[in-house]
Amino acid sequence: MAKPRAPVSPPTLSPAPGITYRIEIADVHAHLFRVTLTIPRPAALQRLALPVWIPGSYLVREFSKNLQGLRARQGTRPLPGTQLRQHDKCSWEVRCNPDKPLHLVYEVYANDNSVRTACLDAHRGFFNSSSLCLRVEGQSQAPHLLEIASSPACKGWSVATGLSPLKINKLGFGSYLAADYDELADCPVEMGAFWSGSFSACGVPHRFVVAGATAGFDGARLLADTRKVCETQIRFWHGHKKPPYKNYLFMLYAVDDGYGGLEHRNSTALICGRKDLPRLGDAKLPEGYTTLRGLISHEYFHTWNVKRLRPAEFASYRYDSENYTELLWFFEGFTSYYDDLLLRRAGLLDDAGYLRLLNKTINQVMQTPGRLLQSVAQASFDAWVKYYRQDENTPNATVSYYTKGALVALCFDLSLRSEAGAGGPANLDEVMRTLWLRCKAGPMSEADFAAALQEVSGRSYAAEIAAWVHGTGELPLEDMLKRHGVAVLQEPAQLAQALGLRVQESAGSVHVKTVLRGGAAERAGFTAGDEWLGVEIPAPASNQRVAAGSSSWRLGKLDDLPLYAGTSKKIGALVARDKRLLRLALVMPPATTTWRLVSRDTALVERWLAG
Repeated sequence: MAKPRAPVSPPTLSPAPGITYRIEIADVHAHLFRVTLTIPRPAALQRLALPVWIPGSYLVREFSKNLQGLRARQGTRPLPGTQLRQHDKCSWEVRCNPDKPLHLVYEVYANDNSVRTACLDAHRGFFNSSSLCLRVEGQSQAPHLLEIASSPACKGWSVATGLSPLKINKLGFGSYLAADYDELADCPVEMGAFWSGSFSACGVPHRFVVAGATAGFDGARLLADTRKVCETQIRFWHGHKKPPYKNYLFMLYAVDDGYGGLEHRNSTALICGRKDLPRLGDAKLPEGYTTLRGLISHEYFHTWNVKRLRPAEFASYRYDSENYTELLWFFEGFTSYYDDLLLRRAGLLDDAGYLRLLNKTINQVMQTPGRLLQSVAQASFDAWVKYYRQDENTPNATVSYYTKGALVALCFDLSLRSEAGAGGPANLDEVMRTLWLRCKAGPMSEADFAAALQEVSGRSYAAEIAAWVHGTGELPLEDMLKRHGVAVLQEPAQLAQALGLRVQESAGSVHVKTVLRGGAAERAGFTAGDEWLGVEIPAPASNQRVAAGSSSWRLGKLDDLPLYAGTSKKIGALVARDKRLLRLALVMPPATTTWRLVSRDTALVERWLAG
């Protein structure tokens, strides 16, 4: 059983001169880091820039908004403001003596408890260097040193990061080395009095640190399950060979309510709810623990699929603007296909559990009208303005390249398994490994994917790529699942889906969040933001008298609607919009259905899921 412990100081590397960032805690209560950047050999006109986004999260986040108090000096002499000028929203220029080291000092406000930026308070610190470290233009390929300073404000804290230690103490404070700015930006740092455990997967050291967990957290269970995930994935990609990293770090922050993860080259930052962690003495695992294990599997799979094998457009990142690609359906969607599938192969899901998760993904996509409007390739390209900027119209305008991308992967996998390739039965596993070798674990294009499909299967998949990746028609899911032992049953859909609504219910009120395209609610005139107050039910056609007032009802929850509507096909919906009361004529829709997957041939299902 792993116990919380301070890490043993690892071997140190030989010092190398280069750009240095010293990270200090300026004020935990003000959430301020202080950064001192030293450039040994600056340019006479040195430009510096802070990224506007972080790879893996496709949204311009404007990290420079949190930078403040930038000043510069050479030796003991502060440079005047005329020599330090802001060039644009995220970059600055310094006129200086190129023969003397240039020092820049600034503070960064850090109060975002996500995996994407930085946070600091009296209990914990976390940062991605893309949020703290100005990039020195013209020298981004040089070695970068990161010095994490200890102080009384972080007494009792330790440090964890995927960076290579240069000279650190037993708690991890000290200097770390990055080969270049890309590596620096790709190795987040966790600071605090966190729980720490370790294990070896296929001979590679792995460490897991957890901040924010309760005393009853079962760390041994988390380590054992994560080890199974890691070993399964290493063998998936490399068989009995070693993976392309010397060590790996999981950083998990447990909060009251939260979920998310971000992949890095030899680490990942994760967030989950405290209630989702396994607990000592509990025979039954929390329902959310399956989701957490899926998140761990997803981010770990990215170690190969997006951090190394990656879109050709990401061969070299541009940190000052959007980086567009049409391939997120592959790098996020295929990763989403394999995250739960590899949990099944690791023995952490049974067949029924896997089919339930797949069932959920299928219904999510089928209930998104935008799937008929935008392809997964288009959705990938538009991630910067649609998927990461969601609003009430998002389900009508686009489709998730995660969920539909996973179903595209499913279709390729089952199609391949239905055919015999040149060397026997083919599958998507072989395509992934073929791509890894073909692209030398580096940049790839859609053409590479097409070539790998043909190499493995012995035929062209151009028609399927055109239809499934670039088209908006329905995927042939039902037929393919049937051929692999899974039947599709139709079950009644929830009322909100039948009406074409997504609502939020609280304190006896029904608030409309989304009106789905082509549904009964849209035809009636509902709009996002409406509060659905009540319903008016017309008198029976037979003119039978009803009790006074019984034809109008307050609607406290959507599921009460059938109770009040009875057999009426047309009702009045009373809504509040912008302080006005409106009556909408709603025609009750016919019954709609959702899918339920059922295993009909356990041998066929086992053959597919076991790989």
